[in-house]
Amino acid sequence: MTTLKQVTIYTDGGCQGNPGPGGYGAVLLCGNHRKELSGGYKLTTNNRMELLACIAALEALKYKCDVTVYSDSKYVVDSFEKGWAKRWRTNGWKRNKKDKAENPDLWERLLDLSEQHEVKFRWVKGHAGNIENERCDRMAAEAAKQDNLQEDKKYEETARLTVQNSTNSLF
Repeated sequence: MTTLKQVTIYTDGGCQGNPGPGGYGAVLLCGNHRKELSGGYKLTTNNRMELLACIAALEALKYKCDVTVYSDSKYVVDSFEKGWAKRWRTNGWKRNKKDKAENPDLWERLLDLSEQHEVKFRWVKGHAGNIENERCDRMAAEAAKQDNLQEDKKYEETARLTVQNSTNSLF
C-alpha cells in the first residue's frame, strides 16, 4: 500500500463588488514544493471565486493525494464538510423542495475532483494574520484587477436568465 503525498492548500476568492470583477488565489504546499495559482473573471460572484480557487488547486495535482484545503469561506467548508453539496447533487441541485442550490456547475466539478483525492476542508479566519491565507487574498485581489479577464460564462448566462425571468413577471 502506497502512502499518499500530503498536500496543504490555502485558497481565497473575492470580487470588487458582488457581483463584479473577481479573482481567486491558491497556494499548494507539499514538502519543500510550493505552487501559487490565480485567475480573474470579468463578472462573477465572491462564492464562485471561492469555489474556483479550490477547483484550480485540486486540478493542479498530478496524482492522488491526501489533501487539506484551508479556506476562509464558510460556504465552501460547511457545504463540503457537512455533506450539503453531496446532498444537493443527489437532490438534483436543490437545497430543499423549492430552493435551487447556487453554483451547481462549480460544485459538480469540486465534488468530482474531491473524489479523486482524499480531501478535507478546514476553515481559517480571513484577514487574521494567517500568512498563506493573506497571500491568497492578495493574489485574488490582484487577479481581479488584471486586463483581459476571463468570462465566467455560466454565471453570466444564469444572471441573464434571472433578469429575463424577472422582467417577464407581473410582480
